Amino acid sequence: MMEDIKADVVHDVVGTFCPVPVAETAKMVKQMQIGQVLELIADDPGVVEDIPAWCKATGQEFLGMYEEGGEYHLFVRKVKEL
Repeated sequence: MMEDIKADVVHDVVGTFCPVPVAETAKMVKQMQIGQVLELIADDPGVVEDIPAWCKATGQEFLGMYEEGGEYHLFVRKVKEL
């Protein structure tokens, strides 16, 4: 279950829209250590496609997501430096 993933960093970008969630994800991942997990909380439905695509483009690991109450919780593991 995605809800069971323990994130090292939780970043809330609710109320922002593309490209802010992706830019904020990049900013947070840059500051993290390799192996740490980011939980991004967003309400822009664009993140459902944008965040996995960003992970693929940058070599990070997209662990999955779940939606709850109109908010998306996306999990990204840093696997290499940006």
